[in-house]
Amino acid sequence: MSLSIVLLFIGSIVLTAGDLVMKKWVVTNSGFLYFAGLSIYLLGLVFLVETFKYKNVAVASTIFVIFNVIILALVSWVYYKETLSIMQIAGIIMGIFSVVLLEMSQKS
Repeated sequence: MSLSIVLLFIGSIVLTAGDLVMKKWVVTNSGFLYFAGLSIYLLGLVFLVETFKYKNVAVASTIFVIFNVIILALVSWVYYKETLSIMQIAGIIMGIFSVVLLEMSQKS
């Protein structure tokens, strides 16, 4: 597994934490949570920016977003008991497939 994929995955986990803090902010309207969420987002983006040294910006950004969506869907399902429709699950599966295609294109 390449360093850039590891960085993108870690950054996506951090970004997901930011998403969860922002969801909490929406409920509480706490100024602290708002700035904490923004700070966490910024930290997550640092991982993305580091991968620009190794990957095309569009490819890295696409992989980053797809990892974030996958992790967020899992966390939402486990923590918030939110479910996805068949169409949404199909979209996430296609996203996973797109990451595979993007990675394969980098090897050739």
